[in-house]
Amino acid sequence: MFDSSRPRGRRKFDDDEPHDLKFRGARRQAVADADVPDTGDRWSTWEAADHGPEPIPDWVVTEHAAVDDELGVLKTGKEADVHLVRRGVPGTDRSVLLAVKRYRDADHRLFHRDAGYLEGRRVRRSREMRAMENRTSFGRQVIAGQWAAAEFAALSRLWHIGRTMGGIHVPYPVQLLGTELMLEFLGDDDGRAAPRLAQVRPDPDELLDLWRQAVEALTVLARCGLAHGDLSPYNILVHDGRLVLIDLPQIVDVIANPQGREFLARDVRVVAAWFASRGLPAELADPEPLITTLLAEANLR
Repeated sequence: MFDSSRPRGRRKFDDDEPHDLKFRGARRQAVADADVPDTGDRWSTWEAADHGPEPIPDWVVTEHAAVDDELGVLKTGKEADVHLVRRGVPGTDRSVLLAVKRYRDADHRLFHRDAGYLEGRRVRRSREMRAMENRTSFGRQVIAGQWAAAEFAALSRLWHIGRTMGGIHVPYPVQLLGTELMLEFLGDDDGRAAPRLAQVRPDPDELLDLWRQAVEALTVLARCGLAHGDLSPYNILVHDGRLVLIDLPQIVDVIANPQGREFLARDVRVVAAWFASRGLPAELADPEPLITTLLAEANLR
């Protein structure tokens, strides 16, 4: 149930807790029914949304007078599309580009491997659990909400870990409203996104540095009892020489999930294979010693 005593935009997420879809749908409709601004495509949805972890970076536009401008699609996918949005305050220099990930609704195909990822991530209400297992229309909607909430929670947690401990980088999760997730945009001021690891052609020294960053990020995840779950050169960005993990809706608790070991090992093998194909020495790119080390870090010897 919604606690009206809790400040708006500060609801704490538990990724085992399903979205209150009816309540969030009402909030989205209230935003949609609001007056259209004189400039921009819509008023900022900041007020109605759940916000990212504190301290909120200075670049995040939180003013009530802000508007959102849709600038186009950055990426399309089977489960979600990523759009580029500029949020700013008209008449001022307060403006920021955001990557907006919109998960597909219940009438579209959702995650083809969701059963494995959802193991160890159970909802509390039996009706919703049955609906998810039977893949009813309502169940698919619950799953979509779980993916969005899980990614928001994972990004919030990992951003905080990276900020306080280092070793891992993710985009700052600006806000979540329903199944729309707004993220820090990593790219240039013209809206050109940072390249994916698969697109870069590093020289030997750069390759070695990127590999060391990948190992460090995998180690941080393992120490937290996590695996990305679908790590590949296509969901790692290279921004200003730094590796940034993206696409985290399927993040796996390697302790609770019976397939946790397999997800962790697959992440390592896929990434190591790419580095080997780019010329990383075989003794470094061998995934098996790293898998053993990471399982020990996760207390899964």
